[in-house]
Amino acid sequence: MPTPALKRSVLLALCACVLVAQSMVAAINLLIPQLSSSSLHPSHTELLWMVDAYVIVFAGLLIPVGALGDRYGRKGALLAGLALFAAGAATSALAQNPATLITGRGLSGAGAALITPATMSILVHLSAPEHRSRAMASWTLALGLGGLAGNLGGGLVGQFLSWRALFGAMVPLAALLALAVTLTTPRTARAAHSNLDPTGTALLTTGLVAVLFGIIEGPVYGWTSPRILTAFATSAALLTTFTRHALRSSTPLFDPRVFASPTLRAATLGTATGFFGLFSLFYVNSQYLQGIKGYGAAVTGVAIVPLTVGMALVPRLAVRWAHRPRPVIGTGLALIGLGLLGASTADAGTPYWTYACWLLVISAGTGLSMPALTVGVVTSLPPHQTGLGSGLGTSARELGAALGVAVTGTVLAAHPDLAHGMGPALRTVALIVLAATALVVVGHRDRPTTRTIASDEKRVLSRSSHP
Repeated sequence: MPTPALKRSVLLALCACVLVAQSMVAAINLLIPQLSSSSLHPSHTELLWMVDAYVIVFAGLLIPVGALGDRYGRKGALLAGLALFAAGAATSALAQNPATLITGRGLSGAGAALITPATMSILVHLSAPEHRSRAMASWTLALGLGGLAGNLGGGLVGQFLSWRALFGAMVPLAALLALAVTLTTPRTARAAHSNLDPTGTALLTTGLVAVLFGIIEGPVYGWTSPRILTAFATSAALLTTFTRHALRSSTPLFDPRVFASPTLRAATLGTATGFFGLFSLFYVNSQYLQGIKGYGAAVTGVAIVPLTVGMALVPRLAVRWAHRPRPVIGTGLALIGLGLLGASTADAGTPYWTYACWLLVISAGTGLSMPALTVGVVTSLPPHQTGLGSGLGTSARELGAALGVAVTGTVLAAHPDLAHGMGPALRTVALIVLAATALVVVGHRDRPTTRTIASDEKRVLSRSSHP
């Protein structure tokens, strides 16, 4: 049975889903002042978990639920994710204590973990090979716009409405998206070779959750505190055990030897690098514009809109060079690093339009590099594992984002205030981005070809090689 073609209505519905899921990563950050003074009376630790529960559950589940969609149906996984996302939002909106709000955030994060890989996997299966780069550019744009929509929506709600309104609005929005998906999106063929591997899933998920906890909480408790060192040691032990289990199993969640592909390694590192830089900017942006420039919450949300320009326009140009991804990726990531260096010069006396120009540079770099990196991750895996590949790429994004926030927060903590710490923090991040860019460019291979290196009835492993 031939695969249905990708229609514009399907593309719009799927991109809207991933935009909404990504928006809830950033939206709550601008509501922290309102939440801290609310009737919930959260402690400092509870406030952190209100922010972090979504990201930790989201990123921790991405890879196994991507495989779940491959095995049992991507459209079904997407609709289940929207339902879970709405249930978590409703729980958060009605919360009468911090624990309930944290639980709701976690439920929504689990829903987002189902939504994100399913949307990409459906797009890959419905797109003809010659149109795949364009579809991935649209999906990547939606992902970037989700972060910006979260900043804008969180700012508007924080200034004019109650924090409950943000979560309440997500319930009918998720219902509308589910209706749109039901009416527009066809089902794709299930992958008979996709394996769920309960043991591997448990090891990988808990390992990722442990490392995310250590990264996110490191600046709070100190990187050498027993709690953080235990988290990293636990993560290392779990991920090592997962690797050994996967190498011995005849039906693993995924075979670690896929990382023998230079393209997959480089694309994963590049994806993490781009979001490392982008979320370090998100972390200081609202503090800079509100605390140093004196903008209100709503104006702060609007002031980051220049980041949408490059993300919206540049991918259309990047598609023309899709056959030579290495220079496209290298140039894009370098622009992110250079834009962060420029933004590091901003202070109280910097005109907003100067700051906005550096946002445009970062935006152009993101729009240039991310579609090619996304395609690089997905096409480095066998076709029946596109959901898992999407989960792997999105996990790299979330890990990179968490690291960006953690590194930025750590550097800021070493200075007396934001005015003195913002420049050093962004310069540190920029230099890391530029160094990682060099590694990505050296490691990436243009025009990969796929060849089978291991195959049996239950296991198919492919990797990319340079001709």
